[in-house]
Amino acid sequence: MKTLTVNSTIRNIAIIAHVDHGKTTLVDHMFRHSGAFRANKDVHERVMDNMDLERERGITISAKNCSVQWKGVKINILDTPGHADFGGEVERALMMVDGAILLVDSSEGPLPQTRFVLQKALKANLKIIVVINKIDRKDSRVEEVLNEIYDLFIDLDASEEQIEFPILYAVGREGIASKSLEKPGVDLTPLFDVILEEIPAPSFDPDEPFQMLVSDLDYSDYLGRLAIGRIANGRAHCKDDLVCLGKDGEAISLRISNLKVYEGISLKEVDAVEPGDIAILAGIDDVYIGDTICTQEAPKALKRIVVDQPTVSMKFGINTSPMAGKEGKIVQSTKIRERLYKETLSNVALQVEETDDANVFLVQGRGEFQMVILIETLRREGFELSVGRPQVIYREEGGRTLEPIEHLYVDCSDAFVGIVTEKLSLRKGRMINLVNKGSGRVRMEFSIPSRGLIGYRNEFLTDTKGTGLLNSYLDGYEDFRGEFPTRLTGSLVADRSGEAVAYALFNLEARGELFVSPNMPVYEGMIVGESSRSQDINVNPCKNKKLTNMRAAGRDDNVMLTPVAPMTLERAIEFIRDDELVEITPQSIRLRKAVLPANMRKL
Repeated sequence: MKTLTVNSTIRNIAIIAHVDHGKTTLVDHMFRHSGAFRANKDVHERVMDNMDLERERGITISAKNCSVQWKGVKINILDTPGHADFGGEVERALMMVDGAILLVDSSEGPLPQTRFVLQKALKANLKIIVVINKIDRKDSRVEEVLNEIYDLFIDLDASEEQIEFPILYAVGREGIASKSLEKPGVDLTPLFDVILEEIPAPSFDPDEPFQMLVSDLDYSDYLGRLAIGRIANGRAHCKDDLVCLGKDGEAISLRISNLKVYEGISLKEVDAVEPGDIAILAGIDDVYIGDTICTQEAPKALKRIVVDQPTVSMKFGINTSPMAGKEGKIVQSTKIRERLYKETLSNVALQVEETDDANVFLVQGRGEFQMVILIETLRREGFELSVGRPQVIYREEGGRTLEPIEHLYVDCSDAFVGIVTEKLSLRKGRMINLVNKGSGRVRMEFSIPSRGLIGYRNEFLTDTKGTGLLNSYLDGYEDFRGEFPTRLTGSLVADRSGEAVAYALFNLEARGELFVSPNMPVYEGMIVGESSRSQDINVNPCKNKKLTNMRAAGRDDNVMLTPVAPMTLERAIEFIRDDELVEITPQSIRLRKAVLPANMRKL
C-alpha cells in the first residue's frame, strides 16, 4: 500500500448549517479575527452572500470559496447553502474539503436541512466539528440540543470515530467561541485552533502526476471559462500543457493561460499550485463540472461528482400573452434556451430537456424554491417568460409507480394542531411523531408526498396566522399514495382586454380575493382573482359605472377596495393549476390561463 504525503500548510473545510443558524455571519468574524480585513476597512455584513437575491432573502444560495491564514496555515473555507433545494451546491462543495463545521442554533437544534447536509458529509467520511451557536439567546437549551445532535449522528449511522466530535460554543454575531460553557470565550481563537488540530491536512500521492477534479465553474470577460477545483495530486504551473477528461473519457488539450488561488474573499494570481489547494484555472472553454484536468503524458480520470436526481420539473416557455415584449428585453425562445443550458453548466442539480414544442423547455430540479430562485434570476436579467405548475417526477420500478416522499417537520402553536393535521391528511400526509413540551408550541413530523407540499406553504401560513414553521427534506421514494384535490377554489378570469376599473373590482370582491388593482392592464384569459367557488368564473374587471342625470347625495360615493397583496413568485407558482401559467417579466408577475380565449377553453 502506497504511503501518502500530507500538505500540512493547508486545511480545507466546509461550513454547513440549516437556514438562518448564523453560518455566513460566523464566516464574517473568521475573516476579521484572522486579519483578512484591515481594522479600518469598511466591510458589508454577510460578505460571502454577494448575490442580490442572497442579501434580500437572507440565505445562502450558491456555495462560495474563500480563505484565511492562521498560524502559517492556509484555511480554505466553503460557505454552503442551508436549504435542501440547493443540495447540488452542497454535494460539489463537499468534494473539495476534508472536514466540516456543523453549526446548530442553541434554541432550534438540528433541523431538517441540517440533517440533509450532515448526511452528505458523513457519507463523504469528513471530520466534523460541532459548533452550538447563539448560546446568548434567552430560549437557549444547549444541553438538550447537544443530545439531539448525538441522536442525529446515531440516526445517520455515524461511525464511532465520527461521533467523537469536538464541541464548541459560540456567539457568531459577536465573534466569540469557547470550548466550555463555564469559561466564556473572548474571540474565535479556540475555533481556529480546533480546525488546525482536528481537520486532517490534505493528503496526496507524491508519485502521481497532476490531477484536479472540476467542482465549480465561473466565467471572466477577460479569461473566458474558469475551472475551479481541488488539486488531488501533483503540481501545475502557468503555461503548462494539460488535458481535460470529459464524461465520455475524451481528452481535450488545454494550456493554462492563468492560474489563481483564493486569498480572503478575492483571488490571487500565482505561478504554480500545490496538492490540496483549491485552484482557479483558465485556458479551456469546453469544460464541465465533474471533469478531470490532468497531464498529457499520464491522463487518469478521478471519480466524477454524483448528485441526487431531480424530484420536480417545470415547463419554461416564451411569453405568449398580449403584453409580450412590452416590459422585457429578452423574449426569444433561443435566448431562453441558451440561458437555461448555461445555468446547468454551473448548477449540477439542474437538468434541461427539449419538448415537442420548440418554444417550451422542461427544467428539472430539487424543489420549487430552487425553481423560484432561477426564475427570479432570469427576470432580473431582463427575460420575459411563462412557466407552468411544478410537477413531481415519478419513477417506474417493477410495474409500480413510485413518488418522492418528504419528511416534514411542523412547529406551530398547539391551537393550530387540528387544522394543520386535517389539511396534511387530505394531502396524503401521515403523522409520525408529535412532541408537546407544554410551552404552548408543538412539534410534529409527517411523511407526505412531495406533491402534497406544492401549494401548501401559503395555506399553512394563513392557517397558523403566520406563526408556524415548516421544514422538510427528501426521505426517498414510495408507492404512489393516490390522488387528492390540489386546490378547492377556482379562478376569476378576465373576459376582455382593457384596464381594471375600481367600480367593477368593488362588485367582484364578493366573488373572491382579487389579485389586481384599479388601472392595472388586463387581457382576456388573465386571472384577476381567486374564486370563492370551486369552478372558474369569467368576469369583467373593466366595467364602468353607467352615468345618469341624477345627482343625489350618496349616489357617487367613493369606492373603498380591500388592499391587494403584491403577487410574489412563490405565491403565483403555488396557486396555479395544471391549465394555468405564470407570466413573468422584469416588472410584473401575472397569472393566466394556458388557453386565453374563453370560447376555446370551454371545448
